[in-house]
Amino acid sequence: MDTQVLVIAEHDNNNIAPDTLKALNAASQLGGAVSVLVIGHQCSSVTDTLSGAAGVTQVYQIDDERYQNPLAETLTPAVFGLAKDHSHVLAAATTFGKNLLPRVAALLDVGQVSDVISIESANTFIRPIYAGNALAKVQSNDSKIVMTVRGSAFQACAVSQDSAPVVNLDVTETTNTTSEFIGIEETVSERPDLSSANVVISGGRGLASKENFALVERLADKLGGAIGASRAAVDAGYVSNDLQVGQTGKIVAPDLYIAVGISGAIQHMAGMKDSKVIVAINSDPDAPIFEVADYGLVGDLFEIMPELIDKVP
Repeated sequence: MDTQVLVIAEHDNNNIAPDTLKALNAASQLGGAVSVLVIGHQCSSVTDTLSGAAGVTQVYQIDDERYQNPLAETLTPAVFGLAKDHSHVLAAATTFGKNLLPRVAALLDVGQVSDVISIESANTFIRPIYAGNALAKVQSNDSKIVMTVRGSAFQACAVSQDSAPVVNLDVTETTNTTSEFIGIEETVSERPDLSSANVVISGGRGLASKENFALVERLADKLGGAIGASRAAVDAGYVSNDLQVGQTGKIVAPDLYIAVGISGAIQHMAGMKDSKVIVAINSDPDAPIFEVADYGLVGDLFEIMPELIDKVP
């Protein structure tokens, strides 16, 4: 079977989600032609950019006002229709991909390979299990392969001025009686996005209060980094849950990860242990976080953090 890969683009009609470019890099490692599907409304800027992405041989575009704010239930018929002509269907393992691709896999009557971090061949992949403490080699014998890829495991593909051909497709039946778009509430911040930031400073239960979390914010602002948090800090109400790092939160792999007052539960470390440099600040010398940390500071964070903030230019 010829390898024909279809990548589903995640975007907001103007900007491409960074993990889509990483999914394209993963797709290029499968061998064969790589196509991208862009579904939206007035999304030509996204299509133009993706047509210049390295390895992309063709871009499919469905542009219609009914896809202004698409839901997974609305997108699935269009993806399914095109998936029948491809051997592989990929998306990044974001909320978007995790919501859409299982529906496509069900319609295709195949299993889904989730959270792939390495590609060994067109049907053999590596994915983490047991909160990232073990890696499983998975081989799929299905007629088609539907998979999500972990963005932190792949570099973004390059984008040039080259232009792959664009094919405009007709709108597929969009009848959706199970869900309705109501609105979007987004947190606006001048800080980098947590998932793609080069520097992440995360706070945990050790900060003891929402007010003390300001120490993390001050250090993040000085370093030009993003803010993260452990689940314990989120559950305690110190920050909103969109900042949670871990198995049930966001997976990050920045150049620098600073964990402040985080003990290092296995679920948290599953979301950050692939960071290039890990710094841990904790009063407990036996905290599990020190097992993965490159640098550790044992002591009272309320003494360490102000001094650290003062010393950062």
